[in-house]
Amino acid sequence: MAYRRTPAVAARLAAQRDAIFRAAVAVLSESGYQGLTIAAVAKRAGVATGSVYSHFSGKSDLVVAVFREIVGGEVEAVNAAAGPGKRATERIAAVIETFARRAMRNPKLAYTLLAEPVDAAVDVERLIFRRAFADAFAAAVADGVTDGELEPQNVPLAAASLVGATAEVLTGPLASGGDDPTVVDDLVRFALTAVGFTKR
Repeated sequence: MAYRRTPAVAARLAAQRDAIFRAAVAVLSESGYQGLTIAAVAKRAGVATGSVYSHFSGKSDLVVAVFREIVGGEVEAVNAAAGPGKRATERIAAVIETFARRAMRNPKLAYTLLAEPVDAAVDVERLIFRRAFADAFAAAVADGVTDGELEPQNVPLAAASLVGATAEVLTGPLASGGDDPTVVDDLVRFALTAVGFTKR
């Protein structure tokens, strides 16, 4: 007869997985990807090392899970901030401001997820993440062109360029752990200039 988990066992395993997940976020926030080890996560979670492997196949699998959940939340926040009812330029600014200011709250973790050297599986998640942000920029730029707020342009190219610029500009401040109060405003101004917006 196949073993069936009781509700109590399932709840205990779910709680253990959550504790491991939260421990991984904490270790990443302090030590980055290179400093994360399964042993360190297990110690932080208060479980045996083998317990981590019962939920995740290894470091890469664990970080991919963290990446998906955290980045999924960031994408939701950006899309909510840049939702309909705003001018295209306001939406472009909202994408940058929302992502950048949230990243600055936990610069080590944000740098780890955005730019720290990682293995191939995490890099795949980064590409998905960048495409989601590019989609948010592209929707705003396309609407701006349609409404006449922005000049006609190559929308996918503009969106990809804004993603690249945002990541590149934020990498320095995030890596140093500093919160440059001017960088976000300067980045927004650059982005709006890049898509051809001029104050009327």
